[in-house]
Amino acid sequence: MARGLAWLVFLAIFIGLAWAGWDEFQKLQAYERWAVDFDRAKYDIYAILGQKGQQLTWGKPSRQGIKNSQSILLSTVSAVQLLVNGKVADPLNPPAGKKIELELLCENQENCKIPFTDSDMAIKWGQALTVELHNIATKEIFTEI
Repeated sequence: MARGLAWLVFLAIFIGLAWAGWDEFQKLQAYERWAVDFDRAKYDIYAILGQKGQQLTWGKPSRQGIKNSQSILLSTVSAVQLLVNGKVADPLNPPAGKKIELELLCENQENCKIPFTDSDMAIKWGQALTVELHNIATKEIFTEI
């Protein structure tokens, strides 16, 4: 009887793990369909992020697609900074932390925070967005001249 109950627990754990894997696979499939429309995109368990030209869109991944979708134009962003555990961090020497975010400092709106699971990915996105912001600022200066 005890062995039967032990195997029943193992069976329940196996079914739970199989469902979790299936759920994550469905989220990844929905992300792949969503990401087709973007020039650059990233997926992790906290957020999906896509860039098409100057438009940046992010939200929470789900089996049905993106939830809590937010978008912003890069022309309204003044700077990008890396946050680790809620504090500004140096991208060249990031401290270890559990909560990693990119904060977009906006001119006309409140600041936006995009969560990441991997600090290296957050740093690469931050660097790429900083280059984009520099290109936008340079283009605006030359169009004024």
